[in-house]
Amino acid sequence: MKRGEAKYIWHIMDIENVEVEKKIKVVFMGTPLFSVPVLDKLIKNYNVVAVVTQPDKRIGRGGKIGITPIKQLASNNNILVLQPERIKEEYNEIIALEPDIIITCAYGQIIPKELLDYPKYGCINVHASLLPKLRGGAPIQRAIMNGYDKTGITIMYMAEKMDSGDIIKSSEVTIPSDMNYKTLHDKLSILGSELLIEVLPDIISGNINPIKQDENEVTYGFNISKEDEKINFSNSKLNIYNQIRALDGFSGAYCNFQGKRLKVWKSMISDNHFSEQLDGEITKIYKNGVGVKVSDGEIILLEVQPEGKKRMDALSFANGVDLLGKVLE
Repeated sequence: MKRGEAKYIWHIMDIENVEVEKKIKVVFMGTPLFSVPVLDKLIKNYNVVAVVTQPDKRIGRGGKIGITPIKQLASNNNILVLQPERIKEEYNEIIALEPDIIITCAYGQIIPKELLDYPKYGCINVHASLLPKLRGGAPIQRAIMNGYDKTGITIMYMAEKMDSGDIIKSSEVTIPSDMNYKTLHDKLSILGSELLIEVLPDIISGNINPIKQDENEVTYGFNISKEDEKINFSNSKLNIYNQIRALDGFSGAYCNFQGKRLKVWKSMISDNHFSEQLDGEITKIYKNGVGVKVSDGEIILLEVQPEGKKRMDALSFANGVDLLGKVLE
């Protein structure tokens, strides 16, 4: 082989691979901001023939119609958007597109077996945890809330049972003790898009060895409820701290102060201990925040949001208000 021939042959192979990838018909299913980088990468590298996302909903007090971030991205790229109310009953239009592969990421509905079984290359899911840990709709929040020091992204085949399919590839990230939901969300979102694009050629060529999940290791990251958002100051300071950062950038943790809701966005753990005060009682106004008694000591609120107002540092909230001795519920 002459000098340069090997490079030329590899160049031809690269072109052929790109052509194959562009011919493969991809249907993407996703809804929130988390899945936007995944779809963006797919649009740039593959032939996305349609996007399936949740129906438009009215948002805010004005009832304005809000479209999903995925619909916005698809529309910007002139890609067909489908928004079935119930995917279990409204999937024929997707099958009519004859997709070679279906890729989902935080779609929000259970995919029916008829769709799972149709594509030549299967249905692939991008999930924000190290499966089988944290199956479900809120794995990012639950990882922080549970005090995990690591999580990650799993690329997996979809199955009828929630997040139970065979694992194709996963990638791990650490969770520093001060990381909040938004930071981890953004990091995993980018990682998910990169890992998917990395592994898709192997999925298409069949050059993979999927691993079955160990059912003995399964845990769940169920959707966040209103009860999950409510701070119970009888809990430990570590649990409360993790709860607050797990919801910072999401819905926010909250308590009640004088009959009104007070959201708590940021906090820190204190080494101080108080024995006489009630759980939830405001102990001291510090230079950086407001101390609150909890079951095993004190937590300091750093950033809060009184009902009907904007986020503010806790000292601004304390200004002009006699907080000492008052109880947060």
